[in-house]
Amino acid sequence: MKQLLLQIFTWWSGQTVGTRFFTWRHGKRVGEDEFGNVYYEGPLSSYGLPRRWVVYKGYAEASAIPPGWHGWMHHRTNTPPTQDNYKPREWEKPHHANLTGSAQAYRPQGSLAATGERPRVTGDYDAWTPGN
Repeated sequence: MKQLLLQIFTWWSGQTVGTRFFTWRHGKRVGEDEFGNVYYEGPLSSYGLPRRWVVYKGYAEASAIPPGWHGWMHHRTNTPPTQDNYKPREWEKPHHANLTGSAQAYRPQGSLAATGERPRVTGDYDAWTPGN
């Protein structure tokens, strides 16, 4: 019952009932990435290009789409990575979703979020205070 209510009322925790019905009726499964996201292609859009969409595994986050699938989703290539034997270049790092706002987010040295306190200012800089 909980899953049914989530599908009816939320879009961020997987596909909704409308997306599930549209996918069942018009979608042709094209492939799946290493994260479990499933990619579909359907009828022509108003631009004359085939409509393409992804059903995310878990939370819907656009940065979770790997580079090869991103190019296919945005019509930069007509061949999906599953048919193209897409392999990242040797200089490319492994894909990670955007972690901003999470506990794993990047926090540079000196950031208040990294250590909880700001390091003391050194050198010839004096912090401005009102009344000086």
